[in-house]
Amino acid sequence: MSTRKIPAISPLFLLLTSTFVTCLILSNIIAGKLITVFGIPLPAAVILFPITYIFGDILTEVYGFERARLAIWCGFFANLLMAAVFMLTVVLPHPAFWKDQAAYQTVLGFAPRLVLASLLGYWGGEFANSVVLSKMKRLTRGRRLWMRTLGSTAVGEGIDTLVFITIAFWGLMPPPVLGTMILAQYLWKVCYEALATPLTYWAVNRVKRHEGLDVFDDSVSYNPFSLEVRHEP
Repeated sequence: MSTRKIPAISPLFLLLTSTFVTCLILSNIIAGKLITVFGIPLPAAVILFPITYIFGDILTEVYGFERARLAIWCGFFANLLMAAVFMLTVVLPHPAFWKDQAAYQTVLGFAPRLVLASLLGYWGGEFANSVVLSKMKRLTRGRRLWMRTLGSTAVGEGIDTLVFITIAFWGLMPPPVLGTMILAQYLWKVCYEALATPLTYWAVNRVKRHEGLDVFDDSVSYNPFSLEVRHEP
């Protein structure tokens, strides 16, 4: 149970949520560049996007699902706004002397298909991650944090990767290549989370001590469309 009531918005919660959203936005900006890892093509976002799941774990573990839900929706709408602004600026007329339109469009001209893939993958993956971690915390009564973070990541990243790669690249690449990309991204993200487990433990413990919180979602609604946040006794 929490040791005191959750404040409306604590400065640390605001900082964690802002960093979470920033990592998400940066991940989507750099996702257009492909890199090779052991000869396998992957979007450059794989170096940063898994960090959003670490922040999601911290937010759910410390503040509970309802607070994490607010952060997830903040990230969703920030990503949507970013994509909309980028697409708008690409199509706006430019002066004849400006010669960088093609380069700007290549980097920031998100195709609607990629935006849809990113939003749906993020939404499904982050909520799955938060719900699984919250329920596992109740089942384990707060023990074995490593099991919760890895278990929730395995589910959330699996959904995110499958949805994003399938929607973004279906019909553009042979199915075997798509399957390789999905598997490679998934394994990368899960291993990333596993290697970051000591850092996650340190961050969770520091935040819990600072906030005086350790919320258990014993009677919470997991409806992702509800924005209700109740104070814990």
